[in-house]
Amino acid sequence: MIDAPTADEALAHIAASMAEPVRARMLCCLMDGHARTATELAAVGEVAASTASAHLAKLLAQGLVGCMAQGKHRYYRLAGAEVGQALEAMLVLAGLPRPRFEPSTPPALRQARRCYDHLAGHWGVRLHDHALRQRWMTPDPDEARGYRCTDEGLDALRALGVDVAAATGARRRRLACACMDWSERRPHLGGALGAAWLQAMLAQDWLDPDPDSRALRVTRRGQARLERLLEDTTT
Repeated sequence: MIDAPTADEALAHIAASMAEPVRARMLCCLMDGHARTATELAAVGEVAASTASAHLAKLLAQGLVGCMAQGKHRYYRLAGAEVGQALEAMLVLAGLPRPRFEPSTPPALRQARRCYDHLAGHWGVRLHDHALRQRWMTPDPDEARGYRCTDEGLDALRALGVDVAAATGARRRRLACACMDWSERRPHLGGALGAAWLQAMLAQDWLDPDPDSRALRVTRRGQARLERLLEDTTT
């Protein structure tokens, strides 16, 4: 029987995973809270895609990063806040600031757009985070990336004009799930509930569709209502 590693041995393994220069660059890149694909992390590490995959496998094995598969892409993020805090502390010792995320998405698409039939972009991510902070939704332990709606959440969404009955009665579709946002690189709300919420905002003139693209313009009314909705938990 192999003995479990001692605390100092476990620390040495984790430190070794972080200390390799390519993996260190990847981890620092992910400190901004935004996910990246393996291709992007290969560019960050200045290595070939196959080499990047080997490095990411080691980071996954040590529990330093997590991976979300969505469509043909696999997105990598830090495994948790404690990993970010450890990296932050080491950057303080190194005397260097944390890296910043610099999006390249056109502003109109980054602010708000359709992702299939639900809201994506800056406002979509903020509403997703708001719903979790308010405990309108909680992670579903039985479904990867899925959410369960609380009674309080259903009441709150009804008050916002969301057709909760149609969303909860939808067949062959998840009620709510995390959908990785390709511009923000953080999740927005997908599923039947995400679609119903977008329809409610369109019906109430919070958003105005662009006829030539997936972009959604936030109206003056929508800006005021969104800011009022989010102000209680905005930090």
